Amino acid sequence: MYNSTRIISFLDENLILIKIIWSFILILAIIILFGIVKNIIHKKVDDSQKYYVYKRRLNYTQGGLIFVLLLFLWIDSAYSFSTYVGLLSAGIAIALKEVFTNLAGWLFIESRKPFDVGHRISIGSQKGDVIDKRMFQFTLMEVSAFEEGEQSTGRIIDIPNGFIFTNPLINYTKGFGYIWNEIKVLLTFESDWKKAKKMLLEIVNNDTEVTSEVISQRIRKASKKYMIHYTKLTPIIYTDVKESGVQLTLRYLCEPKQRRTSTNKIWEDILTMLEENEDINLAYPTRRVLNL
Repeated sequence: MYNSTRIISFLDENLILIKIIWSFILILAIIILFGIVKNIIHKKVDDSQKYYVYKRRLNYTQGGLIFVLLLFLWIDSAYSFSTYVGLLSAGIAIALKEVFTNLAGWLFIESRKPFDVGHRISIGSQKGDVIDKRMFQFTLMEVSAFEEGEQSTGRIIDIPNGFIFTNPLINYTKGFGYIWNEIKVLLTFESDWKKAKKMLLEIVNNDTEVTSEVISQRIRKASKKYMIHYTKLTPIIYTDVKESGVQLTLRYLCEPKQRRTSTNKIWEDILTMLEENEDINLAYPTRRVLNL
């Protein structure tokens, strides 16, 4: 009885300790409660995309609820509220600069929407598909360099939201959803380049699944928000002369994530065309010696 009286007396004289204990209990209870709700939703919702959206909203609600309840719990402490504010401000000024920069970045991302989940972006030196957005960071599924086909590497990159303020952002998907891809074909000077140009145009038209009608509709929709204007939407081939031969550049529109697939398909048809036409040959660096 004496020990219990001493414990009660000790707790009465140490309100801060009581509030710390209640804070841990409160946080644990909310985490458990929201964990149960998430499990129920996971069982009820089969669509993974819908579940992802619900989970994000629950995480934000959970964090906000914890913050509000802890604020009400601690605001009546024996110490003055102004003391807490002063200590908190000093700590923020010293240690939490990056945290609030990332929080500001999150507010910017959510309000201005420079990218969304599913978009392919490049920010700074990193490139990938956005697979998650959180309050302090966003996550990319990394893709390889342009020269290597921009295929997924399987690696995940977590990037602080504050990067949005200090690094240039390239969005492959936002806008009208297509990018211009180019394939360079270098032919020998002896090749019938005019014939090759006609055949290459047939190949790129046959292998391109994107229709000008669909692109035109998307451009009209995007032009209401951005100053986007194109006069040429169909595939085109440009002619140029290099040291080793005549270069024909195929230029066409494709979806960002299908660039390597379309390039592969077009090159296979080009190689088949070269096999069937002996008067068209690929060029490579050569050296010619003339005896005069």
